[in-house]
Amino acid sequence: MRKLPKYVQAWVDREGRSHHYFRRRGHPRLPLPGMPWSTTFMQAYATAMAEAPVPIGTKRSKPGSVAAVVAAYLDSTLHFAAKAATTQILQRHILQNFRDQYGAHAIALMPPKFIVALLAKRKPAAARNWLNTIRALCRFAKAQDLIKDDPTRDLKLPPNKSAGYHTWTEEEIAQFEAAHPIGTKARLALALGLYTVQRRGDVIRMGRQHVRDGLLHLRQQKTGTTLAIPMRPELQVILDATHGSHLTFLTTGNGQPYQPQQFTEAFRVWRKAAGLPARCVFHGLRKAGCRRLAEAGCSANEIAAWSGHASLTEVARYTKAADQQRLARNALARALGGEQTYTKSVKPKRRLTVSET
Repeated sequence: MRKLPKYVQAWVDREGRSHHYFRRRGHPRLPLPGMPWSTTFMQAYATAMAEAPVPIGTKRSKPGSVAAVVAAYLDSTLHFAAKAATTQILQRHILQNFRDQYGAHAIALMPPKFIVALLAKRKPAAARNWLNTIRALCRFAKAQDLIKDDPTRDLKLPPNKSAGYHTWTEEEIAQFEAAHPIGTKARLALALGLYTVQRRGDVIRMGRQHVRDGLLHLRQQKTGTTLAIPMRPELQVILDATHGSHLTFLTTGNGQPYQPQQFTEAFRVWRKAAGLPARCVFHGLRKAGCRRLAEAGCSANEIAAWSGHASLTEVARYTKAADQQRLARNALARALGGEQTYTKSVKPKRRLTVSET
């Protein structure tokens, strides 16, 4: 796969859409339309490259200002560079916007009520990401003796009532499978997400070199957790039926591994071809795989052994929902006066009369 053009940065929003920006020191930050290397994209890129740089000194950050602290934080090996790549992309985007709006202000004079006011303007998920990012910035500033107290220290957001990414239903999975039969790249992508319950960044790096003794060995990109999970027979069937000579399971038309935003765009196309709504993003397959494990009776610890979740809080939601359904079905069976399992009602066959025999 070709690398992004020089000075181009990319990030993916919660809807799975990729965005690209021209970011060059001394030049204005500009959005770039279309996909990298397309005609529309390269025309906008050429225009951005031709822009005259801002004279040196006109954008110089004042020591102690928000702009200066953001720049120092983004250059910090210990604080910023050590974070996962996906976290870096998210935080960089938030901090660049924060610096553009409030860069001239002294960070030492930033009161908690100012941050609270900014949080109130954002939706719950965005507010949580924003607070986590500004909190990391303030902790860095405190460690550098740039501020005396962390203004985010006592700030808490109300519990997020959102269920997060949509969990694919069995009907949605079946609809995607009907549109993309075994042997297609789209079907392989679905199977890897569903049967390994891993994140996008880990799925696009999986390959034959990771399979040993019937186990899929991987180190999660986001958490650094090392996992060895059994290769599901259903996944092995799809892998065997999918043509490919590369080590990596999923590759582009050029035979190169997908970049994260490139894979997101490809999966969006496959999802639309299957007639599924925008809520059916790739991460929802990870949740659907966890749901299936819970419905099969797996405990939270057993599911976490597959998913790599550091906290059992998220996993417990799946087991709780599965247990509730199981208990409800058992209650119905008892109410019907027997030990029969819950099934869909079937219309009884009509009994023949004597005259019809």
